[in-house]
Amino acid sequence: MTAVTEHAAAQTLSEQLGALDLAARLALVASLGGRSVFTTSLGIEDQVITAAIGLNRLPIEVATLDTGRLFKETAVLIGETEERFGIEIVCFHPEQDEVDEYASRYGLNGFYGSVEARHACCGVRKLKPLARALEGASFWITGLRRGQSGNRAETPFAEYDAERNLIKINPLADWDIATLQAYVADNAVPVNPLHARGYPSIGCEPCTRAIKPGEPERAGRWWWENDEKRECGLHVPEAALPSLNSSSL
Repeated sequence: MTAVTEHAAAQTLSEQLGALDLAARLALVASLGGRSVFTTSLGIEDQVITAAIGLNRLPIEVATLDTGRLFKETAVLIGETEERFGIEIVCFHPEQDEVDEYASRYGLNGFYGSVEARHACCGVRKLKPLARALEGASFWITGLRRGQSGNRAETPFAEYDAERNLIKINPLADWDIATLQAYVADNAVPVNPLHARGYPSIGCEPCTRAIKPGEPERAGRWWWENDEKRECGLHVPEAALPSLNSSSL
């Protein structure tokens, strides 16, 4: 199908998903054929989706990007979640030679030095593992919500990802924090203890801090940068990121 056709199909699917509850949204995607992959960062949104997949025994693969810089609480939660829902969470890791090359050029924590260096680190530790996780997939399921940031305020339930040539599914696009918390309580969903310590959005340990009262949910991510639309590149086109020297990574 052409890109125009794919966009139209995604829009139609988005309208269908909007009328359903979470379990039905995921079941519909799983029924469409092809490979469906859910990538989890183990935050509350992703734990809710994992629970819905596990409790309803849906044929959706669950994967996570183990960057090598995760909080220990996040790493422990992987095993707890697998045991609770009887599923396997497949971990995708960065290539060690690429990590070493990054450290040689920027320093191990060089991401604090510039936006370019930070995106380069995300490229090695997140984007390249993500590409392996999604290889051959028809649908990519994420925990994006409209309430997470202004940059995500228009998040649809389904959209065509031209860069990866698949349909991206955002089944929690219209959920708020209260709805997430109610689902967690009703279904005994294990959550990251960092949430209770002021971390509504959790990424790599060196790049995440607790937020202050009144700050947006994602204010603790890459807090040293000034751009209000801070992203790692997973959910924005690569062309929108600062250009990187292709010879470096």
